[in-house]
Amino acid sequence: MTNIIKQKCTMLLLLISLIGSSKLWAQQDKMFSQYMFNMMALNPAYAGSRDVLSATALYRNQWGGMPGAPQTATFTIDMPVNREKVGLGLQLFNDQVGLENWTGAMLSYAFRIKMGERSTLALGLQGGAMNFRWDLAKANLGNNLSDPAFASNVSKILPNFGTGIYLSNDRSYIGVSVPYLIENNLSDYDSGEQRAKIRRHFYATAGFVVGRNNVKLKPSMMARYVNGAGLSLDGNVNVWFNDRIALGMSYRHNRFTTYAGQIQEDKEGNALKGDALVGMIEIQLSDQFRLGYSYDWTRNRLNQERKFLSIPTHEIMLRYEFGFSKSKILTPRYF
Repeated sequence: MTNIIKQKCTMLLLLISLIGSSKLWAQQDKMFSQYMFNMMALNPAYAGSRDVLSATALYRNQWGGMPGAPQTATFTIDMPVNREKVGLGLQLFNDQVGLENWTGAMLSYAFRIKMGERSTLALGLQGGAMNFRWDLAKANLGNNLSDPAFASNVSKILPNFGTGIYLSNDRSYIGVSVPYLIENNLSDYDSGEQRAKIRRHFYATAGFVVGRNNVKLKPSMMARYVNGAGLSLDGNVNVWFNDRIALGMSYRHNRFTTYAGQIQEDKEGNALKGDALVGMIEIQLSDQFRLGYSYDWTRNRLNQERKFLSIPTHEIMLRYEFGFSKSKILTPRYF
């Protein structure tokens, strides 16, 4: 039991140190397994694309049972205005891992251009601010009690803005976005090339629906790139039954790199990666109310320390849509 506790504490301290103290780790943005149901959190151009006033809440509990494990909660609401030529949206979020806490709000604006009878091209901007808190003084440094990087806590208000493009119709979509363009400094401590700061995350997403009967197939993908963390790929397939129940499976692959593009390795020479297999279910409880759930099976070195027992990651999504007319609500919305 003592060894297990030591392993947990060591892993948590390693995570905090990697995130906070150097350029070896740069993946900071919120991660979602159900990204295809929560696109407002990734791309401001998505605002208004569902053609109704739509509110979505999502909670993610990553690595459940581990002290200081990541926990993320988001709430988004968006709607079309001006005869659906403009989309407006609001995103609220809180993201916590270890001694680090982010709380923020972003307003989104999307200018929507009709590209045909059913297709729309949206150009999006978002702006807002985040409160970043870092309780570094509470970190357990072991024998290294004089590290100046952990001498005092950090609290900052960080303004930021982002942009995106989103092309969609009733049965497909493709988007590219950079949610945060400003690389704000997270700490005033600087030692040579070491400085904690926000890194730009680049996202590319796409998906489509095939089938027109009671069973439909909905593949989707997401590619995420951030300098210092490398490229992450996420592939997903959902199967819809009667437009009411969807069962899906995703595979996520991460391979971490240095800023020079070299693959990062652990002490044994193994490539650092963070793969996961995800199972999910989505239920259209009524014409307006939708429920989603996902479970991640993590496949990485952290799992091996637990003798291959799965470290559970749960994610719950709730969506409610305020339809302007009955005909809008009855139209199936796959994205």
